[in-house]
Amino acid sequence: MPAYDRTSATGFKEIDRWDEGVGWIAHPEEDGERASHALKGDDGVWIIDPVDAPGIDELVGEFGDVAGIAVLSSHHARDAGAIATRHDVAVHIPQWMDRVSERVDAPIRREKTPLSNLGFEIIRVEPLSIYQGAIAYRDADGTLIVPDLLSSGSAYPVGDERIGVMLGVRLFPPRDTFDGLEPNRILFGHGEGVFELATPALEATLDGARKRYPQALLRNFGTNLRLLMAAIRE
Repeated sequence: MPAYDRTSATGFKEIDRWDEGVGWIAHPEEDGERASHALKGDDGVWIIDPVDAPGIDELVGEFGDVAGIAVLSSHHARDAGAIATRHDVAVHIPQWMDRVSERVDAPIRREKTPLSNLGFEIIRVEPLSIYQGAIAYRDADGTLIVPDLLSSGSAYPVGDERIGVMLGVRLFPPRDTFDGLEPNRILFGHGEGVFELATPALEATLDGARKRYPQALLRNFGTNLRLLMAAIRE
């Protein structure tokens, strides 16, 4: 299977549906399992880290007209520009995030707190020198969005983990980043979300990340290396 399938998608797999949003994976067969989400707001629907596919406009349209696109990772420009142009909206990124503007052919809006209009707070993370990410958390309903640092995708978890930690930070799991957060649902940039007992799953992942590092290194190193190299080349 490819690390990331760069060809035009022919369809998509719907994931993560709830009252205020929906998620999808446009290329379910790829190792990277790139996930995208649409969240309903008072001003319309906001699309996060999108990969385009036929039928996405209809899927997103269930929640309203597109108000904007948000990119929460320096490596998640994906199809943000194409979708933003199609809907005549801007791409919103954290004001400190590099790389995205060079890969998006659409208006860019740099903001201190993207998605603040939806009630989200932003936590800046840079666990690796080549990666900048923004974790979004909404305390009102316990929605947590994690672009890269955590994932349910097959390249991250080991053993009985429901959530895996990025291999490069397993020895020093990011407990401080998630300290005080009690999510009811966790949406990922890679893989399907966690909607049941999300806080206990997050705590168990962080508590056991270092202990399970040897197992993760043995099982996931090759796949993680392929994903990293493919992301750098994007």
